[in-house]
Amino acid sequence: MPLHTDKKVDLIAKFRTHESDTGSPEIQIALLTERIGYLTEHFKTHVKDHHSRRGLLKMVSKRRGLLNYLKKTSLERYRKTVLALNLRK
Repeated sequence: MPLHTDKKVDLIAKFRTHESDTGSPEIQIALLTERIGYLTEHFKTHVKDHHSRRGLLKMVSKRRGLLNYLKKTSLERYRKTVLALNLRK
């Protein structure tokens, strides 16, 4: 299920780096984190939904790749994003 438009706009406004920013790694990571959180809750009630679980694993992998990229290019932005999203790393 896609994110609600108002939630998506709020995330973009919180993590953008400049006024017209809609696709920076920080925003992509924030949007993926929100969808991952939704799917995690979904699996608590729908244990046998293996098709969606595959999508979840792909999203987690994509987020990990974006985090690695951000860490490699700008360590300060990486730390700020991880702290803001309460991710373990």
